[in-house]
Amino acid sequence: MKIKDTRSSIGTAVKYVLLVLGAILLMFPFVWMLLTSVKTLSEAVHIPPQWLPAVPQWNNYVHAWSLAPFALYFRNSIWIGALTVAGTLLLSILGAYAFTIYHFPCKGLLLTLFMLTMMVPNELLIIQNYVTISDLGLLDTFAGIILPTLADGFYIYMLTEYFRQTPPSLFKAAKVDGCSDWRYLWRVMVPLNKNAIATVGILSFITSWNAFLWPMMVTQSDAHRTVSVGLVLFKNTASSNVQYQMAAACMVLLPMVVVYIIFRKKIIAGVASGGIKG
Repeated sequence: MKIKDTRSSIGTAVKYVLLVLGAILLMFPFVWMLLTSVKTLSEAVHIPPQWLPAVPQWNNYVHAWSLAPFALYFRNSIWIGALTVAGTLLLSILGAYAFTIYHFPCKGLLLTLFMLTMMVPNELLIIQNYVTISDLGLLDTFAGIILPTLADGFYIYMLTEYFRQTPPSLFKAAKVDGCSDWRYLWRVMVPLNKNAIATVGILSFITSWNAFLWPMMVTQSDAHRTVSVGLVLFKNTASSNVQYQMAAACMVLLPMVVVYIIFRKKIIAGVASGGIKG
């Protein structure tokens, strides 16, 4: 018994050591970026590397902000993220509701096809999406950035699994009382599954904020560029000033860190619960 307990303790200790080492490896680039953002140029490019700045240069953030229209980039990203969340939630809720409540031919096949879209990398569709947006005259517009990202098979499947947990007797009782399908959706289904819907909204906003390749392809002016695209262009503006580049990267990363810290439990619980219910 003692040998078994000893082995168990050793295994637990090894597991935690590996987890701590993994966490350090994952966090190192972010810590280095943060430290470099408050160094002078000579400290940032010093060989061998200088870990800590002699005097933190917080003005690097002010200077980096003034070198590019980051206020405009942030406003664009927030606006695009809000519209993307609204559109994604509307389509995902309606799609999940249809798969849950209604009976129609090839229902299972259609849901399977939606699930299969999760296996298709977005990069495979980017050329066709670009041609379509170009033909519609939506290049360098917010609509051109948002429209191809609204429908997501994962979110529809996730909400479908949640909606199916609602007792069918509620729907029958609502119909007996004269409740319309539309009213039942917004008065019963949405409130009962608000946590799952909130999770979809948060994940959709994070995805929109971090998007890079598609916004870069369809935008041609600062008026519609997002922070991720603006950060890449800022590299040319900052030239060899590594400390300004790191300061800008920290500014772009900070909102998502705050969002994740605030909503991390809801995100993990929502996705994990959805996987269990599926």
